[in-house]
Amino acid sequence: MNSLKSIVAALAVGVAVAASAPAYAENSQTLEAAKKAGVLKCGANGQLAGFSTVDSAGKWAGMDVDFCRAVAAAIFGDASKAELVPMTSQQRFPAIQSGEIQLLTHTVTATLTREASVGLLFAKPIFYDGQAFIVKKSLGVASARELDGASVCVKPGTVTEQNIADFARANKIKLEPVVIEQQQQVVEAFLNDRCVAFTDDSTALASVRSEQANPDDFVILPEVLSKEPLSPAVRADDSRWYMIVAWVREGLVAAEELGVTQANVDDMKQSQDPAIQRLLGTSGDLGSLLGLPNDWMYNAIKAVGNYGEIYDRNVGTSSPLKQERGINEQWKKGGLLYANPLI
Repeated sequence: MNSLKSIVAALAVGVAVAASAPAYAENSQTLEAAKKAGVLKCGANGQLAGFSTVDSAGKWAGMDVDFCRAVAAAIFGDASKAELVPMTSQQRFPAIQSGEIQLLTHTVTATLTREASVGLLFAKPIFYDGQAFIVKKSLGVASARELDGASVCVKPGTVTEQNIADFARANKIKLEPVVIEQQQQVVEAFLNDRCVAFTDDSTALASVRSEQANPDDFVILPEVLSKEPLSPAVRADDSRWYMIVAWVREGLVAAEELGVTQANVDDMKQSQDPAIQRLLGTSGDLGSLLGLPNDWMYNAIKAVGNYGEIYDRNVGTSSPLKQERGINEQWKKGGLLYANPLI
């Protein structure tokens, strides 16, 4: 009996301490810097259809762009406060390390080395992909294993070089990398037969193929060389900023789960569903816990829609890429997308 009383007393003390403890109130230096500047700077590729492109008028579009705008809307209540900064694969990590940008949305694969050595933290993926090869149909190749001795165009500063080396070793073939920095230059080299094949994430290859005059002249080979969880990245020295970015991602996925869209988000503010109320800030104080307004996710969804809407217009069946959802589908439909609870 004394033992039970001790346990109950200990629990009571724990509850009292938890109730009296102040909310975690650490400020994000990155958030404060963005507010002071009045903009959120995001590093992006700028040359990859479906993820981030910029036209001659300076207008940006793509999944990575929409995610940057969602975070800007969550912070400022205004998606136009997102400033996209074009950069190459080699420029992107120094840019985030130096503070030139606050958020890296550059189709970056989350890896242990990049977190432990480069000093990044990754939110959960906004796109699950895998590396593949594209060749001209006229080559008559049906499998990447038939590319023995072939030259392969590849960008530096990515994991793709390591992946093709591993693939060649595992399949006892030889592949000759042709390393070119700029995305457009890599594509031109492939089109002009400087290399037999071009390797990149499979959706990036689908993007390249969709932009050609005769897309059917190109074949993406069936082998998937790797797992490429493409994730937003921030510097590892600001945990509160990481939370903000990570939970915007969760909120976009949760919005699709709950049926909240860009078109109905205003009506959904009247919902009696507790999960929707918390998501849109009509109850609870989730926003304030992050140092944001309580309508942070309402603003994000109003600006760019939920995850499914972002996917469909940029890379899905409503886009030129016409990619099926596949593993990027919601978990209840057999995909990998799953939102942590917003409670």
